Amino acid sequence: MDSQKGSLLALLPLVIFIALFLGAGIITGDFYAFPVLAAILIAAIVALVMNRKESLSTKIELFAKGTGHTDIIIMVFIFLLAGAFSESASRMGAVDSTVNLSLSFIPENMLIAGLFIIAAFVSLSMGTSMGTIAALAPIGLGISTQTDISSTLAMATVIGGAMFGDNLSFISDTTIAAVRTQQTEMKDKFKVNFFIVLPAAIVTVIILLIMTQGNQTTVNVGDFDAIKIIPYLGVLIGALIGLNVFVVLLGGILLSGIIGFIDGSFTFSSYLQSITEGMLGMGETAFLAMLIGGVVEIIRHNGGIQALLYYMTRNVRSHKGAQLAMAGLVSSTNLSTANNTISIIIAGPLAKNIADKYEVDRRKSASILDIFSCAVQGLLPYGAQMLVAAEVAGISPVSILSYAFYPILIAICGIIAIYLDFPKFTRKKVA
Repeated sequence: MDSQKGSLLALLPLVIFIALFLGAGIITGDFYAFPVLAAILIAAIVALVMNRKESLSTKIELFAKGTGHTDIIIMVFIFLLAGAFSESASRMGAVDSTVNLSLSFIPENMLIAGLFIIAAFVSLSMGTSMGTIAALAPIGLGISTQTDISSTLAMATVIGGAMFGDNLSFISDTTIAAVRTQQTEMKDKFKVNFFIVLPAAIVTVIILLIMTQGNQTTVNVGDFDAIKIIPYLGVLIGALIGLNVFVVLLGGILLSGIIGFIDGSFTFSSYLQSITEGMLGMGETAFLAMLIGGVVEIIRHNGGIQALLYYMTRNVRSHKGAQLAMAGLVSSTNLSTANNTISIIIAGPLAKNIADKYEVDRRKSASILDIFSCAVQGLLPYGAQMLVAAEVAGISPVSILSYAFYPILIAICGIIAIYLDFPKFTRKKVA
């Protein structure tokens, strides 16, 4: 094996993982037919069988080293706490209050543009695009049935807003994965990412206002309690001022409990149950991160990461070229896996190597991973987000693509940011 070029054969476990995921989707028409944990388990077995120069015991130790890497374990802990916060806040009534409070302030002639803004805030607060779509897709459908606004536009609007928060939320699994794989800080990544995608959000709102000019309807606004939004605001503010993410999430969980106990939403038992269910809901993502960490460690030992780094960067001659390579890597991985979190976990370690080699600030590399994975995810007709929205509206997911303004615009903004080397900041030295 050429020490500089590494070994492409070492990438076989990763190829098998993606092939199982993609192949099952193509054959069955359901890109979630093959359980992701089963796919990565098969890939892990292949990784352990390869490289007969090493004993099985040595390879198992390498696998365990990868699953137990500090960054992986910290990421898993954050996943679990984020799940606990999201579920406890939702059970306490924070989601319904946030949606209804927002709807009460939106003028009737701006409902679709307002729907995008609401979806953006809700997903930023909840940290989940899927939860946001589940909560707002029925409202979007209701708006479309009462006006001449198409249901495809309404669903695309909800998805766009949901991807805004998925890309930026401090408790989004994509953000957590991007930050941990690049070893940077949540607030730093947020600031860089926010200023890159803000123009995309503004342009999207303007487009929606122009397209729906003259349309208005009345939406029945349910009851809300502004106090129930406090946990979301607390988490956002705490993260922005730089508090440790564990402190922020634990504080959010505690605030949700206190408010729930005061207004009767929780008993002690139901509160603990919501925390437990929230953590269990992140179980698949946590296990997946650990198993991918183990597989990647064996691939790295066998020269696979070195091979990827060599072949992906051999034509890279500049700082900007390195960033484009990262964007291409995470985008192609996302196209194959139809899951932006998985794509970041897979592409993250390689992106960090590229960032270090070409002196790309890790705040920027984390932003690139998150922006382009979310852009691709928001454009996949076989992605979970489009499938759920299409099912609610009874339409084809492909039809939503014609109105997918925000995912397209954030990709454009991401490319512009790379070419303009925006934002300008002093690059932090690699530790």
